[in-house]
Amino acid sequence: MLQRVEIVEVGPRDGLQNEPDVMPTAVKVEFIGRLVSAGLRRIEVASFVHPKKVPQMADAEQVLAALPRRDHVCQIGLVLNRKGFDRALAAGCDEIGMALATSDTFNQRNQGTGTDASIAAWLDIAAAARLAGVSAQITLSTCFGCPFEGDMAVERVVEIAKRVAEGRPREIALADTIGAGAPGQVAEIVGRVREALPDVMLRCHFHNTRNTGIANAWAAVQAGVGILDASAGGIGGCPFAPAATGNIPTEDLVYMLQRSGIQTGVDLQALIDTARWLQEQLGRTVPGMLSKADLFPTRRSS
Repeated sequence: MLQRVEIVEVGPRDGLQNEPDVMPTAVKVEFIGRLVSAGLRRIEVASFVHPKKVPQMADAEQVLAALPRRDHVCQIGLVLNRKGFDRALAAGCDEIGMALATSDTFNQRNQGTGTDASIAAWLDIAAAARLAGVSAQITLSTCFGCPFEGDMAVERVVEIAKRVAEGRPREIALADTIGAGAPGQVAEIVGRVREALPDVMLRCHFHNTRNTGIANAWAAVQAGVGILDASAGGIGGCPFAPAATGNIPTEDLVYMLQRSGIQTGVDLQALIDTARWLQEQLGRTVPGMLSKADLFPTRRSS
């Protein structure tokens, strides 16, 4: 069993992109600051996509400009193409994350092009990132199921993972974009990709649409995955995936890991406080459970 798991916080990007209302830039900056104060060190702060398609991310450059530079914090910008990469690089992102789908239909609907074209774009971006001295990683979405094509063949996931690995990414993330996966499936896909690419770092990204997100995260850890994505409060989803609800809540994930003896370097109470603060900003309750139940065991005053 792993002794430590790294959390990549995606709340400010994946968490907010599916919200009906646009969060003000200053509030986003405070949100990110609270996450940093809680001990999170890799944070998706924005996506550099067309503002008409994802208006919640229209202020990506303004968010980066307002964030203080910290040597110990990696500010990640998500991109889907070379234009987005150029914007993210100019904005000062420490790391570039690109996403493409194993499902050609989903990739067409989400990115306006086929999977093969997105792989070519990734290889170009990866080379440009190396020249610029910026870290780059790739997320393969719909690995565990597509809303349009159904189950993804494991062979398809492995094939695409091998192709994107030619770009020498910091890591490859296997994403359950619509929350269709189950623990046994996670173990199989992680195992097959690791067998094909033993020298490539793997990360996992789960959604909780069908209430399997936390179980899938645990299956990934048992399979040796040491990097997991999560979103404070469990907010999020994909605007282009029908009924795709939130990510696994960061505080719920950290609770499970820490109670299991796995370190994360994150202040759990600060995360709970952030989830409760987030509820106030959104004007509704968040999906996460720990912000409702609190820590256990509760210390009683004498």
